[in-house]
Amino acid sequence: MTRAATSPLPSALKSALDDNHEEDDYMSMTIAEPTKPIEKETYTARRIRKQREVEARSRPKSKAELAAAAERERDIALSTALPSTSKGFQMMAKLGFKPGSALGATTNPHARTELLGVVVKEDRGGVGMENEKKRKFREEAAAVAGLEKKQKAEEGDYRERVAREREEKRIEGLCWGATRVLEGLEAPGEGANVPVRKVNVLWRGLVKEREENEKERRARYDLLQSLSKNASYADEDEQDRQALGREEEVVDEEDEELDAFKALEGKEKLRRLVEYLREKHFYCFWCKCKYEDESMEGCPGVDEDDHD
Repeated sequence: MTRAATSPLPSALKSALDDNHEEDDYMSMTIAEPTKPIEKETYTARRIRKQREVEARSRPKSKAELAAAAERERDIALSTALPSTSKGFQMMAKLGFKPGSALGATTNPHARTELLGVVVKEDRGGVGMENEKKRKFREEAAAVAGLEKKQKAEEGDYRERVAREREEKRIEGLCWGATRVLEGLEAPGEGANVPVRKVNVLWRGLVKEREENEKERRARYDLLQSLSKNASYADEDEQDRQALGREEEVVDEEDEELDAFKALEGKEKLRRLVEYLREKHFYCFWCKCKYEDESMEGCPGVDEDDHD
């Protein structure tokens, strides 16, 4: 028996078998998840959803949310061109405005082609409040500057006053020293019992002050003695006078010459004392030396600065 010859398969059938073989590759294919059926919303779920939406819409917005919403609306309004149906656009069109051109006359080289800057007022102050704040701030700054300037001036005045007071005290001390020197040079010649009126006016005040101190000392001494003395040994009138601390004394007359000398400034009194010492006694107050004659050879000069 002979085997029957097999006929080859058609090419179309062969390609279909190959495709079917590739599709049946169970090792590499993915199995899709079955889609869930759409669940029908129940009455209770719909009622809860609508209630939440109503609560969300009725909830008052915070300041941050309101500010963000206002800023979004402002940005949208600024980025959107003015529609031609707007009343403002129609009014500008009647005046010759065209979209993309500048406002105003065409011959104006400084005509604006850009929008004006928008300044949003975020506070609750009225119109002009910002200018009022600036004015108050400038006034406060000027007041502070004036106070600092006044303090500096007062500080400078204080330093000058202290320096002036120190100089006056120094001059006063020098005058007292010159007066003592002059008294030491003239007291032996004048005598111890010379009346105060006869004493040189340059050092008369020193003598008068010494006499007043002596009188005050005696008055205190007499007062203490009168308090310690037995009343039976003293006359009533005498006791009354001593209790007052003084005897009946003749009131001193006024010394106009001495008062005029005391009224002089310290520098002027010192100048007169120094010149008198040089002219009458050949004594230099700054050198602390008495010379032999009026030439005063070796003395640098009359003023204090000459002896530095």
